[in-house]
Amino acid sequence: GCSVQFENGIALIDTRGLNTHIVPEKLVRKIRSSIILMGAVLQRTGKVEVAYPGGCEIGLRPIDLHLKGLRKLGVEITEKNGLLVGSVNEALSCDIHLDYPSVGATENIMLFAVGNPGKTTIYNPAREPEITDLQNFLNTCGFCVSGAGTGIITIEGKKVQNTDTVEYKIISDRIEAGTYLSAAASMKSKIYIRNIEKSHFKSITSLYEDAGCEIRETHGTIVIANNKRIKAIEKITTQPYPGFPTDMQAQVMASMTVADGTSIIEETVFDSRLKHVPELQKMGANITTIGRVAVVEGVEKLYSAEVEAKDLRGGAALVIAAMVAEGTSKINNIHHIKRGYEKFIYKLQNLGVIITEIE
Repeated sequence: GCSVQFENGIALIDTRGLNTHIVPEKLVRKIRSSIILMGAVLQRTGKVEVAYPGGCEIGLRPIDLHLKGLRKLGVEITEKNGLLVGSVNEALSCDIHLDYPSVGATENIMLFAVGNPGKTTIYNPAREPEITDLQNFLNTCGFCVSGAGTGIITIEGKKVQNTDTVEYKIISDRIEAGTYLSAAASMKSKIYIRNIEKSHFKSITSLYEDAGCEIRETHGTIVIANNKRIKAIEKITTQPYPGFPTDMQAQVMASMTVADGTSIIEETVFDSRLKHVPELQKMGANITTIGRVAVVEGVEKLYSAEVEAKDLRGGAALVIAAMVAEGTSKINNIHHIKRGYEKFIYKLQNLGVIITEIE
């Protein structure tokens, strides 16, 4: 019953006509983040029916923290025919201690708790800029949330009957920006990235500065310049924000394949997020894996090959590698990439990359 229009970077979303608590299964199976609808639909309708989320196959991504938090807030959740069925017996407020700073669990709890009476406090929440952005949006809608970006988020629950149009400008995608930084570092080139907050991805810019790139910020524009082979980074470990993001691991690995020296990359967030390694090896990358650790011996050149995108970020890494490689490469299953990058091919073409999508 909702309507969505998207044009020229503006989304017009009207949810006043919401008329069901059932989230379409075929869509949930495609996009991991669709599980975030659970908290919002529960708050609006008092019940929800949703499938387990799909998305990239990068290892176990349990939603137990989501369910545990919602249950503490008064939601009864059962499993029926492979679906999660939730209903609100009594909307509660309480203290919630997250065992891990999960982005999705933090968002689901926030979206449900904002309309519950009383004060809900989330301890050890995710601290990503996107959490702060959600807080700011909810406050723009009339809710009362504070503390995002710190170790404690406080929600003063209240009902908001707002039928007025709310305008909000979301933050830019720091992972997309980081992907272009990786490409520039690998290609020995200079790229301007507009409308991005450098502080949001400092762990990425710091890494490439350590690798020898020049990065500066001028009036909301990030400039990365590199005219030489980058230096290998001795140890990279993925961590929750503000640490190095798991969503940049594959792209940075692609740039390290042609770096001068040896890099050790440890994936601590997901247990199966090195599926891009065999594909990079097809292009001449010298990578050895031991469990969740990849040892990358930088080579001077990569070579063209036909490879397969296994997931979103791994696919982006293959594009970066193909840009560096000699010859023409073919990347299959690019639907993974298109899920997470808007006009990816068009933007690369604007940067001078010779790249074409084959229908």
